Amino acid sequence: MIFVEKLVKTLKKNKIDFYTGVPDSILKNLSNILDNFSNKRHIIATNEGSAVGLGIGYFLSTKKIACVYLQNSGLSNAINPLLSIASKKVYSIPLLLIIGWRGSPGKKDEPQHLAKGEITKKILKLLKIEFCVLKKNNDLRKLEKLIKKSRSTSKIVACLVEKETLKNKVKFNHKKNKENKVRREEFITEFLRYIPSSSKIISTTGYTSRELMQVRKEKNLERGKDFYMVGGMGHSSIVALGYSLKSNRKVFCLDGDGSILMHLGSLRTIAFNGNSKFKHILLNNNSHESVGGQITTADGINFKNLTKSLGYKNYFKITKNSEIRKITNKFIKVKGPSFLEVKIMEGSMKNLVRPKNLISIKKSFMNKK
Repeated sequence: MIFVEKLVKTLKKNKIDFYTGVPDSILKNLSNILDNFSNKRHIIATNEGSAVGLGIGYFLSTKKIACVYLQNSGLSNAINPLLSIASKKVYSIPLLLIIGWRGSPGKKDEPQHLAKGEITKKILKLLKIEFCVLKKNNDLRKLEKLIKKSRSTSKIVACLVEKETLKNKVKFNHKKNKENKVRREEFITEFLRYIPSSSKIISTTGYTSRELMQVRKEKNLERGKDFYMVGGMGHSSIVALGYSLKSNRKVFCLDGDGSILMHLGSLRTIAFNGNSKFKHILLNNNSHESVGGQITTADGINFKNLTKSLGYKNYFKITKNSEIRKITNKFIKVKGPSFLEVKIMEGSMKNLVRPKNLISIKKSFMNKK
C-alpha cells in the first residue's frame, strides 16, 4: 500500500509539476488530489493520445518532464504519439507514465481487463519503455531512479500500479451536479418501453451498459438485443454505425459524455454515413462517474449546435422526468441520424452486476430476430 499523498510528494521532490491523463479506477485517488491543482498544472485529457501530446508540448515549452496517467487499456491510444513523436529514435522526449494495471496477474478482474493485463509488460518492453511496479513505499525509490534516468537520457519511463495500491489519507468527495434531475435508470426504463421490439442497442462502457442490463432483468424485459461495450471506451457510436449499415432495424447507441469526447470526430463519420434508422443518445452527467467522478467538461458544449453543424438531421434534449415520454417518442419516430441529449444525475442503481458470458451475449445479439 502507498498513500497517494506520499506519491505526489515524491513526484514534486523530483521536479514533476505538470500532470495530465484520463481518469482510471485504480488511479482515482491520484486524480482526486490532482483535481485541487490549477489547470496550468493538471489537465484531464479526452483520450490517452491527447494526454501524451500535452506532455510532449509541455516539455518543448519548459524542458520539464510531464506526468501522464492512464489505465493500461488506454495504452493502445497512447502508442502512436509515444512511438512516432516521443520515441528515442524520433524526438527523444522524456515522459513519466503512471499506468493503472487492470488485469494484472493474480488479480481477479473482468475478461477485457485480463486480456490487456497479461500483455501490459510485454507492450512496454516492445516499446522499449523501462518501468517499475509500485506496490509499497520502498518502490518509490525505484520510481525516483527512473525519473532521474528519464531526465538524463531523454527517454520515456513508466510505473505500473496494481489494484488497491494507492490509498488516500483524506476522503475526497467531488461536487455533484445538482442541476440535472433525470436518473439514468428512469430514462432507460422509459426508453425501453417505447422503442420498437425489433430495435438493437449498443451501449457504452461503465454504468450505462450495466444499468441497461439490470433494468431489463428487474423489469423482466426481453434480453438478447443489446451489445454491451465492456471495453473500448469511446468506440460505441462507431460500432453502432458499423452495425447499422447493413441492418433494417432501428439501431440505438447509448453513449456517455466521457466516451463521446474521446473520439468526437466519429460524430461527423456517423452524420455523413449513417442511415435513417441510426439514433444516437448521449447520457450526459459531466462526470467520469464509474472511475471516480472527475469532470468531463461536457457541460460546456452546445451539443445542439455541434451535432447540427456535423450533419445530424435532428437534435432533442431531455432535462427533467416529465419530458422523457414525449421527447423520446418524437426522437424514435423521426428519421436519423438523430441525436438525443439526456441530462442525467450522477448516481447508479445498487448492486449492479457486470456482463458475463460475453460470447453468448454476442451470439444472442447477432441471432436475435
